[in-house]
Amino acid sequence: MTVSQTKIPDDGGAESTGDASLPRPPVAKQVRTENPIHGGQLVDDYRWLREKSNPEVVQYLEAENAYADAVMKPTAELQKKLYDELVSHINETDVSVPYPYGGFSYYWRWEKGRQYPIHARKKGGAADLERALEEITIDVNRLAEGQKFMAVAGYQVSDDGKLLAYSTDNVGFRQYRLHVRDLTTGRDLPDQAEHVGSMAWANDNQTLFFTVEDPQTKRQYRLYRHAAGSDGSADQLVYEEKDERFNISVEKSRSGKLLLLRISSHTTSEMRFLSADRPADEWKLIAPREQDIEYYADHMVVNGSDQFYIRTNDQGRNFRLVAAPLSAPGKENWQEVLPVRAEVMLGEIEPFADFYVLVERENGLDEMTIVKLPTGEKTRIRFPEPVYAASPEVNREFRTTKLRYQYQSLVTPPSIFEYDVETQTSTLLKRTEVPGGYDPAKYASERVWAAAKDGVRIPISVVYRRDLKKADGSNPLYLYGYGSYGAILRDVFSSHRLPLLDRGVVMAFAHVRGGGEMGKPWHDAGRLMNKLNTFTDFLACREQLVATKYGAGDHVVIEGGSAGGLLMAAVTNLRPDLFKVVVSHVPFVDVLNSMLDASLPLTVPEYEEWGNPNEKAAYDYMLQYSPYDNLQRGAYPAMLVKTSFHDSQVMYWEPAKYVARLRTLKTDDHVLALRTNMSAGHSSASGRYERLKEIAFDYAFMLTQLGGDGS
Repeated sequence: MTVSQTKIPDDGGAESTGDASLPRPPVAKQVRTENPIHGGQLVDDYRWLREKSNPEVVQYLEAENAYADAVMKPTAELQKKLYDELVSHINETDVSVPYPYGGFSYYWRWEKGRQYPIHARKKGGAADLERALEEITIDVNRLAEGQKFMAVAGYQVSDDGKLLAYSTDNVGFRQYRLHVRDLTTGRDLPDQAEHVGSMAWANDNQTLFFTVEDPQTKRQYRLYRHAAGSDGSADQLVYEEKDERFNISVEKSRSGKLLLLRISSHTTSEMRFLSADRPADEWKLIAPREQDIEYYADHMVVNGSDQFYIRTNDQGRNFRLVAAPLSAPGKENWQEVLPVRAEVMLGEIEPFADFYVLVERENGLDEMTIVKLPTGEKTRIRFPEPVYAASPEVNREFRTTKLRYQYQSLVTPPSIFEYDVETQTSTLLKRTEVPGGYDPAKYASERVWAAAKDGVRIPISVVYRRDLKKADGSNPLYLYGYGSYGAILRDVFSSHRLPLLDRGVVMAFAHVRGGGEMGKPWHDAGRLMNKLNTFTDFLACREQLVATKYGAGDHVVIEGGSAGGLLMAAVTNLRPDLFKVVVSHVPFVDVLNSMLDASLPLTVPEYEEWGNPNEKAAYDYMLQYSPYDNLQRGAYPAMLVKTSFHDSQVMYWEPAKYVARLRTLKTDDHVLALRTNMSAGHSSASGRYERLKEIAFDYAFMLTQLGGDGS
């Protein structure tokens, strides 16, 4: 790599604020670097922004923050109004539905004015809740005292209810510290470990297994055996995964009989198991890994026989279900229970003593099928709306005839139901209250289909107020997308959308290829050498919504984050004329430079999602869409780009470099603002009220850039 003389433009770039009262946007210095690759040069003028400890980097980011604040200063009153609306639609004092486990009922609750939840429990079951005394297990507000950021990840209680293993991150870099709390005294024991991920207790209530990450690659790669009450100096390493593509995680089966170790890359997996009664024994392999074959196993008892029920894609991308005896679980003993189905994706299996649940996706929608043991009788839970999201809730008890699940839609708030397997009926336990006058009857949701460039039908979920004059095509249109990793963009409810919906914005969610909405083949059609489909699908969704008069073509706002931020930047490069406003969160925009740097966290494992640009064919393909490398002189929409200084997934410098370069190329006078949260990570602020302030900021940007006053 070569570096050339520093160049500092003195004209502020091409961008103008259009307002003489505002400061000119910051100008990042240019330091030309050239990376020879495949017979050419990959040029980067802003690589120096990677130097996190360089005071000039912080100075530049703070200058960008000051500029963004100056641009948004006239919206201060609107931001306050939006924030108040957002707060008015949340139940500030609330409690979750308690779930039973080991003789206690566990729940979490919120108190008005406090940023974080309080985790608690009461002795006994549902009938005992009113008279039982509350035991607070973790008050996250107390953990957050004196901290700028606080997140609790792991939360595992021993079977006897005496010990709680939990983990915390006070930076935002998703590196967690292990704690073990004695729930009889409320005090933390001397246990400690850094960079902890998953954790599971053995049945002796004293042995804890946990995984840790490689701090360089940020993948969970080691499994340790730990004795509760010790400082960790005698912890035993029981497994280490050498292949940088793979992560590991440990869990306990719902039956309580086994500990399960999952070892997986984006395309390949294997599993090991251990009797939870014998934590000192050696872990056993279920079946050796085979490239591009995934399998995931859980413990079942069928006709008195211990078995693994295994979800695998060995005979088709949408997975089938097989069974194998616990005593001989190798692939040669797999017996098919449910075949691969072309139109149905088998996403998960939830095992219980007398039934199991197939968690499926069909026609882009969540489905749950109950299968009774030992008869095999099947019943699918029916849902009332055309667009919705449904998934199993917390179900810790193995011997039960009840399944808890969550149902919601773009207009129906999250609702916890309990399904009785015997009577085949669902009982509503709690529907999230949405104060502030919310009436779901005032809103409508629909499923719309767009024709992709190659003719494939792309589903879009739409929500709007029923009193809109929808047919005239004059409404502002908001379009959100993601489309990577096989992730499913679910049609969930959010009270945070109400300030936009109530101002006449039609909100739509594009289920583009690269996601998992239509099964594993949907993911395959939008990754590696098919990635361009993700971007052209999104453009097709925008065109369909405008053509069918859901919104005005000159008032389109798009938003996405992380890989969805890549989507935002890629489609803006392709067709900047189609969008009025772009809001991009922690965007993965410097694709080639990041994927060429194997020292960065996540790079090597993600070769299976994006490709390895050290291979020329992959490099040439990625060069077609990498947003940073495809910026060119011309007009762009108004843009708000947001990042976090301690982001562990998409490093802050990617959006910072992107904005710095775009400033030198854009020929319009539309606002381009970069805002960096200097004390947060990939998910931004950790406190709930701070998050609402960030949303209000985003909405104020959208509404004013659309040309209105936000009233």
